[in-house]
Amino acid sequence: MPQFLLAGVILCGVAAHAQSLNANPPKVTFHNDVLPILQNRCQGCHRPGEVGPMPLQTFAQTRPFAKAIRDSVLTRKMPPWSAAPEVGKWRNDPSLTAAEIETLKSWAETGAAEGNPKDAPALRQFVEGWQIGKPDVVFEMPISYRIPASGVIEYTYMIIPTNFNEDRWVKAAEIRPGNRAVVHHIVAFAREPGSKWLREYPIGEPFVPAPRNGKTKRSSDGDRLEEGSLNDERVAGYVPGALADQLQPGQARLLKKGSDLILSLHYTTNGKAAEDRSKVGLIFAAEPPRQRVYTLGAAKGDFVIPPGAANHRVEAAVTLKSDVEVVYLAPHMHVRGKGAEMRAVYPAGETEALLSVPRYDFNWQHNYKPASTKILPKGTRVEATLWFDNSANNPSNPDPKSEVRWGDQSWEEMAIGFVVVAFDPKIDLKDLLEAPKKVATAREPARVTEPQP
Repeated sequence: MPQFLLAGVILCGVAAHAQSLNANPPKVTFHNDVLPILQNRCQGCHRPGEVGPMPLQTFAQTRPFAKAIRDSVLTRKMPPWSAAPEVGKWRNDPSLTAAEIETLKSWAETGAAEGNPKDAPALRQFVEGWQIGKPDVVFEMPISYRIPASGVIEYTYMIIPTNFNEDRWVKAAEIRPGNRAVVHHIVAFAREPGSKWLREYPIGEPFVPAPRNGKTKRSSDGDRLEEGSLNDERVAGYVPGALADQLQPGQARLLKKGSDLILSLHYTTNGKAAEDRSKVGLIFAAEPPRQRVYTLGAAKGDFVIPPGAANHRVEAAVTLKSDVEVVYLAPHMHVRGKGAEMRAVYPAGETEALLSVPRYDFNWQHNYKPASTKILPKGTRVEATLWFDNSANNPSNPDPKSEVRWGDQSWEEMAIGFVVVAFDPKIDLKDLLEAPKKVATAREPARVTEPQP
């Protein structure tokens, strides 16, 4: 056969083989294609003892949910994430890529094959019981708290001494609920030795603080700041859907020697009597950090949401007296929360959108961590706009006929735009914030886009 004819035959054969491969691509299998995605995107929550309703670590565990996984990723219900993609980039964004979604879809629609176990990546290793890894120290509630089968439980507190004889810098902290079925959320505060906050209550026993000044509705944060000092700060928090707080290298929170941990515990009844004994795990920095981390909040406490209001808007703001770096942003509302935006108004007057959450979900409250360094210079005003749906169209609304104000319970509301910041540890906390003016100056509010019904 002439050489040019032989070459033509070879080329035709190669083309035919390539066409055959395109017509019959390799079958998607669990071990080769699906398991790597689950390890990187899902198993942090979908493993024993975590918030996911089922583990997704093996083929046997995952195969029954193949179509449910397909549906959840196609609708982007999973992994849960609420930030609008056009505003900001986030290093903790768990959203799947288009290729990952296609792989999971194809696996479910082609029979959810197992494949060869030899193709599987090495098992992802987790520290049993902790997201942050093995803690340096664990503080557990000294006694269990008993939750009745029904009724309303007021915010309950418990004081746990740390007995530290030196200042400690905390680079990672995690609260582990003892009983997720009844723990709605927990916040751990550090109370410094000189603080008067809750000094009249016993150590190691649960208590409900008595109302002050005739008030029957209180904000745990508002009371804390009024009675205590700026150094009585948040150390860790547990809320639905949020992962444990792990800071970047060189960042840490200060826990002063002799401080106590104060747990603010929010329990809910579910028809069965239960007990809870939660704990807090801390990991310390090996050396003093480059930046101290502290939680600020743009909060509004005197709002009133009218009955039936479908798009009620609340504005809040906080002004900085020092340069800071944003660690994360976190809007906080309750079940009537609908949407939120946060923005920076810089000293020269220009405005930058920082975060947009068009569909707030009380069951998945995220900390939004910027993908790149975000500096807010001295004089920056951080504003938060929060929308609430108090109408009958909100399926989570417990009573659309009620007027809603600030309160601890889920059927009440809160309006906070948390901004967690990092700054030079030499800066005193009293030099971090600008005191609010007694008389607000008139100013045209920054334009924001309201969430659509």
